[in-house]
Amino acid sequence: MLTSNPFAELSASIPVIVMQTYIIVMIILVAGGTLYDIIHKKSARYFFDNWRTAKNKGTRQVSSGEMASLAVQTAVIEGLTSGEFCDARRRIAHILTMYGFLIYVVTTVVMVFWYPTAVTPTPAILPQLWTIGGLLVCLGGYWFWFFIRVDVVAEGSSPFRVIRADLFILSLLASVTLGLAWAYLQAMGNSWTNIFLGLYLIATTVLFGSVSWSKFSHMFFKPAAAFQKRVENANGWRSNLPAPADKPATFGSARRQPRHY
Repeated sequence: MLTSNPFAELSASIPVIVMQTYIIVMIILVAGGTLYDIIHKKSARYFFDNWRTAKNKGTRQVSSGEMASLAVQTAVIEGLTSGEFCDARRRIAHILTMYGFLIYVVTTVVMVFWYPTAVTPTPAILPQLWTIGGLLVCLGGYWFWFFIRVDVVAEGSSPFRVIRADLFILSLLASVTLGLAWAYLQAMGNSWTNIFLGLYLIATTVLFGSVSWSKFSHMFFKPAAAFQKRVENANGWRSNLPAPADKPATFGSARRQPRHY
């Protein structure tokens, strides 16, 4: 499993063109769902209206050089290191899930489009990275679901309580977990392989096809919102909020641990 391309083995029973078409359809679903979400919720209009308000009511002009610096800071702090999370455990779980998902998706695309059959030997590093990426998603995702979620940790709700906002994390965990299980069973020649393949495809379709109803599209909105916030702070607008107090923030108390997210 760690050195064999599961999609190359699958090509013996499912044509390569079918696998490649499926991935293209999933990409289209993500793009279409995100656009629909933007139009339906008027996210783009809200963003640009706020941008104009901040520009008109700011107390100082932000230069192009400063704007570029803010963009880099946003990419590095909020984008690459999830700096918007105050809780260290929440940040680590998010980083594990995010980078694991990126590795998992990229290696899937590479193996399906560049090494789809056994005729073209797959470099051993690709299935290894695919497995590692999937395990990172599971580690970060299950850690978040059972031990870090605010309604579980701070509000005492059951970890098995499910609402619509959980659609993304649950479909992501289901897709990756079933994918790893399918690859293992296929490598072992188990009779359950086709059943897990079907479940894997269903979970993956739900993950990428439910963008408009889940938090999937937030990964595209959050960097823009973080950048806008930095620009507002730089030009003095700060969404019409007062300037930060000149003293350290205080969370929790002597008897209660902080639960700020």
